[in-house]
Parts: sequence; structure tokens; C-alpha cells
Amino acid sequence: MFRTLYRTVLGPDRTRVLAKVLGRLRLPAHAALIIYAFVWAVVGSVAYVRQDDSDGWWVVVFVLTFVPYVLLIWSPLYAWRLAAAGYFFVAFLMDGAGAASFQYWTSVPLLVAVAAFYSRGIVVTVTLISMLLVPIVERYSAEWAFAVPLITATVYLFGARGRAEQELEEERSSKAALEERARIAREMHDVVAHHMSMVVVRCETAPYRLKGLNEEAEREFAELGQAAREAITDMQRLLGVLRTNGQEPEREPQPGISRIPELVRPGDEAEVDVDDVPEAVGLTAYRIVQEALTNATRHAPGSKASVHVHRDDDQLDVLVINTAGGPSRGGGSGQGLVGMRERVAVHGGTLTVKSTEDGGFLVRARIPLGDK
Repeated sequence: MFRTLYRTVLGPDRTRVLAKVLGRLRLPAHAALIIYAFVWAVVGSVAYVRQDDSDGWWVVVFVLTFVPYVLLIWSPLYAWRLAAAGYFFVAFLMDGAGAASFQYWTSVPLLVAVAAFYSRGIVVTVTLISMLLVPIVERYSAEWAFAVPLITATVYLFGARGRAEQELEEERSSKAALEERARIAREMHDVVAHHMSMVVVRCETAPYRLKGLNEEAEREFAELGQAAREAITDMQRLLGVLRTNGQEPEREPQPGISRIPELVRPGDEAEVDVDDVPEAVGLTAYRIVQEALTNATRHAPGSKASVHVHRDDDQLDVLVINTAGGPSRGGGSGQGLVGMRERVAVHGGTLTVKSTEDGGFLVRARIPLGDK
């Protein structure tokens, strides 16, 4: 209970829920909020100035009405806190007819925002505090205080489905990320096993390739070769754990950067002017181009794509751009971008995905090469 009270009244709140929910409509919605706040801030200021004993405190009325709606863009909880604290001052200053109506139109939208996006504990705490504020400070009309629980309960119930869908989507994304990490680990196994096999071969052939080795050096190479063999065996056991039920082991070698031109569709352009990269980086570049072109085919049929892969200092720059196409065919898991981000994150790189001005789509990965 105390934890919920602290989180409601004083705790940090870094979730920009409105930006996530509104998506592309966030800028028009933000503008509408600012206009709404400005209009009511002016109404409240004018109503205060028209009072017989008004003075320069109209600025406080304006600020305490306008600023909470600016905070609403970042955090409905922060907005409600400021509005609740300012309620005392506004109710005291607006000591006349119309004060209750003014408070109604400026406070209820903030309550609606909190009830729509936050957990049950926070919504209940906000409702109780809001109900207590009205009879304490409102001296003319407190009828709408009894409407507060009805408003918050109604909005909370309507928003429950949205919250459940959001939690389900987060769980799906988390599951997709874990599955992608397991797939990356399986693919990386082949790359690492190849290098470890080379270590074994070089250690075992060292006495024949290098003349004049003493017994101590030969024993050292033999121990290194044995350790490498044990590492390969351990990786194979780990690979069995990562493989899902019924999944057959892959027999084909993992693709690399040299096979990227094979992915290009007829009419597309490809420029791959680098071939000397670590195998793991080459595999990541291949998968990124593969996913980007698959998405272009699925969601922009008939589009043209260009693939550019080159070395930029100590990074590999992978750029895939497709033009606008026909209507999306749908399908797919919807987690392709998650997979690309996970692959790039393995190497400590960066991934940029965004729409282009001509209606197309851009995917760009910058992957550190490190030591080959």
C-alpha cells in the first residue's frame, strides 16, 4: 500500500504512454492538448480578473491550468500531481461562481488519462486523493466529486483490454527476442566450431610442421588441442539445449557476406565491395539483408531495392533501401526488426530502420569489425 502511495505521489514515472499509444497521431494530439489547455487557462484567468478583488494572481491560475497539460505529453501521472497540488490555489483564488465548472473541465481529462494508462493500484490511489481534495477546498460546489470514482472506474475498465493487449504484445516481443537469440547462438556455434576445429588441426599438426620442437612444446600443443576438442564437445551439448523440440540440426554451412548477391531480386541493385570480414559479422550482414529484402517483398510488392555493403573505417556498413510498392500482403511473424536488432547488438553495433520520404523503407546496420 505504501509503495503504491509513494509511486503515485512521489515516485518517478518515465513512461511516455501517450507517445506509444498515439503513434503517428501524437503530434496532432499533442497540439490539441496544448490548445485545449491554453483555452481553459485563458478562461480561468479572465474569470479571475473579473472578480471584484482580483489582482495579479491571474498568472498563477494560467500556469496551474496550462502546465499540467504540457506535462501530460510526457507523463499523465506528473500532470495529475501538479494539477492536484494546484487545485488548492486555484480553488482559493477563484472564489466565485463558475469555479467548480472550471475545475471540472480542467481536471477530469487528467483523471481520464491516468485511469486509461496506469495500474489498478495507482488509479485507486489517484481516485481517493482526488475525491478528498474536492470537499476540503471547494466551497461552492462539490457534486462532481462523487463522479470521480464513476469516471475513473469506467475509463479503467475500457482501458483494461488495451493494457492486456499491450502486455500480451510485450510478452510476444520478449519471446521473439529469446527465440532469435537462441537462433543466433545456434548459428554462431557453427562459426565458433569452425575456428576451434582449425585450432585442433593446427595443434595436432604442429610437431610435423614445426621442426625442432622439444617434448615440452609438443606436450603444450597436445594439451591445447585436447582443450579445444573439449570446448567443441561442450558447445555441441549447449547447442542441443538451445534446439527446440523436434528441431533437426542444420547440416548446411552458414552463409556469409560473399553470398549476399544471391539474395538480390531481379531488378534490384547490389554493391558488395568487401569480402574480408569476420565470419560472424558476415553471417549477421547476410541475415540483415535477407530479412530486409523479405520485408520489402512482403510489405511493398513490386518495389525496387538497393543493397550496399562496404567497409567504413573499422565498421561494416550494411544499407538496404527499397522504394514504395503495392499494398502489403501481410503475413510474417512481425518480429523481423527484433531479430535484426538482436543480431547487431551481439557485435555492439547500431541499427537504423525508418521510412523514406518517397514512401519506401530504409534499413542500415553499422557493425564493428574488431579483430578478424
